[in-house]
Amino acid sequence: MRDVAEAAGVSLKTVSRVVNDEPGVKGDLRDRVLSAVEKLDYRHNLVASNLRRSDARTGVIGVLVQDLANSFSSSLVRALEDAMRPHKVMIVAASLDETTLREQHMVENLISRRVDGLVLVPASARQDYLAPEVRSGFPVVFADRAPRGIETDSVVIDHALGGFIAVDHLLANGHRRIAIIADSSTITTASERVRGVRAAFTKYGLEVPEDLVRVGERTEEGARAAVHALRGLPDPPTAIFAGRNTIAQGAVRALSQRGERERVALVGFDDFPMSDLLGLTVIRQDVSRLGALVGERLLARIQGDTSPPSQQVLPPALIARGSGEIPPPRVAG
Repeated sequence: MRDVAEAAGVSLKTVSRVVNDEPGVKGDLRDRVLSAVEKLDYRHNLVASNLRRSDARTGVIGVLVQDLANSFSSSLVRALEDAMRPHKVMIVAASLDETTLREQHMVENLISRRVDGLVLVPASARQDYLAPEVRSGFPVVFADRAPRGIETDSVVIDHALGGFIAVDHLLANGHRRIAIIADSSTITTASERVRGVRAAFTKYGLEVPEDLVRVGERTEEGARAAVHALRGLPDPPTAIFAGRNTIAQGAVRALSQRGERERVALVGFDDFPMSDLLGLTVIRQDVSRLGALVGERLLARIQGDTSPPSQQVLPPALIARGSGEIPPPRVAG
């Protein structure tokens, strides 16, 4: 900055105002500074500048999701990026892979690097370890999964409602042998979706066909194998609820391999790229709105909002594209 000031013939304070985009510098002086900046290839150290401010912000937030390669996680990060860009806030994002120790390590790492706040899609069963930071006023907003063991802001999807809507749709179309393929029951979102499924059967006065329930499937390959096994049963399912986008992808592959895409109804939880071209009926989560609300809440906390923690719940929606509307086969007789 001293080199820039000397080259432009201005004070160090003038350079500081220009590179920090502060008012009070006239057009000709600003142009001289910017010209010197370009000539000298000067790069402003934003972190050092922010740390010298009274609020000691770094202009960086941490975002921890389950898997950046998954379309839901990547869409959430993008929505947060869009929300933060107008405020000149950068994002550092990482995957947790449903691992508690990795979550705690990454949280500690980000906080030690002085991020201004944290967005967390937790892998751990409880987040008591964050209690000291929350008590001290460090901004933490939970996304998609509600916090446990601490009180802080959260924006989540009503996963139980989504599971209910999906299976209610299949039951209303006449299906009774409905397979449920879901993620691990230790994951709150998965268990909530299954809870909604069971509520839909209860609405119709029916029992869940337990022989068709497969819980603990995380991968596309596992889901594909599960569908092959289920369709090979003496009394196979006529419809499938796929409780995760990767599970839905595996189910589509399996049904395609069996030549049964036009015979077996399928509803997936969560949209993903190309699902519309596949004609896949899904329960869609409004990830853009989720990210926008999470970003809004985190920015408010960073800027000094000390109101009580808020919990916002967003409803999912059924997007009918054909696969979930396939009727059960007619019984001969």
